[in-house]
Amino acid sequence: MKTSTFSVINFGCRTTQSDGAAIEEALLNKNLRKESIEKKSDLVIINTCTVTKTADAEARKTIRRIHRRNPDTKIVVTGCAAQIDPYKYASMKNVDLVLGNKEKIEYKTWNNLKYDRKIQVDDIFKFSKNQHESIEKFEGKSRAFIEIQQGCNHRCTFCIIPYGRGNNRSVPIGIIVNRIQAFVNNGYKEVVLTGVDITDYGKDLPGKPSLSQLIKRILNLVPNLMRLRLSSIDCAEITGDFWSILLDKRLMPHFHLSLQSGNNLILKRMKRRHTREQAINFCKKVKSLRPDATFGADIIAGFPTESEIMFQDSLKLIDECELTHLHIFPYSPREKTPASRMPQIDKKIIKERAKQLREKGKKNLLKYLKNKIGDKNFILIESSDIQKSTGKDQHFIKVQIDQKIQEGNIIPCVYTGIYNDVLFAKKI
Repeated sequence: MKTSTFSVINFGCRTTQSDGAAIEEALLNKNLRKESIEKKSDLVIINTCTVTKTADAEARKTIRRIHRRNPDTKIVVTGCAAQIDPYKYASMKNVDLVLGNKEKIEYKTWNNLKYDRKIQVDDIFKFSKNQHESIEKFEGKSRAFIEIQQGCNHRCTFCIIPYGRGNNRSVPIGIIVNRIQAFVNNGYKEVVLTGVDITDYGKDLPGKPSLSQLIKRILNLVPNLMRLRLSSIDCAEITGDFWSILLDKRLMPHFHLSLQSGNNLILKRMKRRHTREQAINFCKKVKSLRPDATFGADIIAGFPTESEIMFQDSLKLIDECELTHLHIFPYSPREKTPASRMPQIDKKIIKERAKQLREKGKKNLLKYLKNKIGDKNFILIESSDIQKSTGKDQHFIKVQIDQKIQEGNIIPCVYTGIYNDVLFAKKI
């Protein structure tokens, strides 16, 4: 069957989304047509995640659904889950090809897909350089994502990601700056720095430039970039020169922190590098310099050995750090990780703790949103139709405006109301 249409289905983090965009660009350059409905596609790429068992299971469920709808569709599986356990996906009769994380970001892979070997997955730890190809456009996206590093040198006891992504591999500053300038030239007004562990940036490069140095270079060398945003960061690895950069208004005042727990003993058992006190002090210092700053965080519910008292520390941390954007992960044991061999928490307790964390986060978010009514801000428009437009403000809050505005534009507005977790606004 001749391949003329394709779909890419991404599971997981912004790094995966960035990888998916690279795959799309490679296939579009082959003159294939992107199909929004996967059941109509000749080729479907499943870009997997393996952070939790749920993400893994969802990917396999999607594969089976696509095959049922269109048995003739070629299904290619890639991403972290495929890298870590390629045989699990190769054993699925409806999968035609399994690609590793290194293979998926090489243009040559997509220029000439070969199905002669079902598994094409190399050892990710063999690679010491970031091989990511340059992307200049993100189909259907109003903001651009640039992957500044891959992999992780740390070994948190719950995490299997290094085995899917390898060790830290940073992109040189000059290449990053040039790519961002290309984004701006293509009309993007906001760029997001992504990676597996972006605060570890530069430690493998000559001169060991820090993330802060990278940010400073970007802001200085790309003066026409309107908004620079950071993905998840680790407060323990923030260097001292970060605080002066924070004052630049083009650096968006929303910071998503990889916290995972609010209890010091649990953090130690996780092999995290920060304490709850460091997290609180980081947020306080950011607020002292950027009073309008907001914070998000990843928190794991029910990590092995977590007592009720320990859990309460995580609940309290939401208020102490003024967290408004929470990603709550019910603990999911990943095979071969140290945490999977620790005494486990009952699944019902994990579920209940995750629920409490989400409810607390939602309460904080709604309180924050109510206090924003009447304030002014700038909105990056992400989608629009005849009657309304939606986008994100500087604090990554979803905003709706009841008029059609061109996607990708940044417009001033005033907040007029709230519905669920969406702010309503009027253009000014």
